[in-house]
Amino acid sequence: MREQVLDKYGRAYATGRRKDAVARVWLKPGSGKITINGRDQEVYFARPTLRLVINQVFGITEREGQYDVICTVKGGGLSGQAGAVKHGISQALTRFEPVLRAPVKAAGFLTRDSRTVERKKYGRAKARRSFQFSKR
Repeated sequence: MREQVLDKYGRAYATGRRKDAVARVWLKPGSGKITINGRDQEVYFARPTLRLVINQVFGITEREGQYDVICTVKGGGLSGQAGAVKHGISQALTRFEPVLRAPVKAAGFLTRDSRTVERKKYGRAKARRSFQFSKR
């Protein structure tokens, strides 16, 4: 059985990654407030789908409104940042409550989503798209 991993303030820390985004996440018992880069989640992630992505972990573990999340996220776009925060929350939650590792892992939230943008190739407009063909 794994042990609980906490810092001196009683918080669980984890790093989440997705595409080019990196999220540093601290999790502690509280009222369910999620703060990203000093702003509330409704302000930072204005799109409801991105907030849904972040709260998926708490939905699966039935822990809505039980933990406060403080997060700093850098790099990438909003979608990648939301995925990074989700990955970080998942990791931190399993460090705070090791019992929850099985359901979170079964949902696939502990695995870093390794899909990234394919590099541009020479002789191509983008990664795979050719330049426009001109007959004359």
